Amino acid sequence: MLTYAFNPDIIYITESNNDGDVEFFIRFVVEAPHLEKFKEVQHYFEDNEVYTDALFYAYENHEYRVIVRSDYYVEFVLQLMKHRLVEQVQWKE
Repeated sequence: MLTYAFNPDIIYITESNNDGDVEFFIRFVVEAPHLEKFKEVQHYFEDNEVYTDALFYAYENHEYRVIVRSDYYVEFVLQLMKHRLVEQVQWKE
């Protein structure tokens, strides 16, 4: 199992199962510059050849819902880490 940690003073992330996919709810407590980094994650998934790997939905108050195919879960979390939106990623048995 892959686990991750984030700074709740900057970003808040929850996830749930969505018919075999993983649904992330992401809320930015501090928008700048973290929202721009999140947009880079979004562009990474939107610009690749797989259209259904991650679907991004924007809401008011800097809130986002992202539905990620289960086979792209690790890649999504690692992209969050790459852009420093999560602080730690770890494999747990």
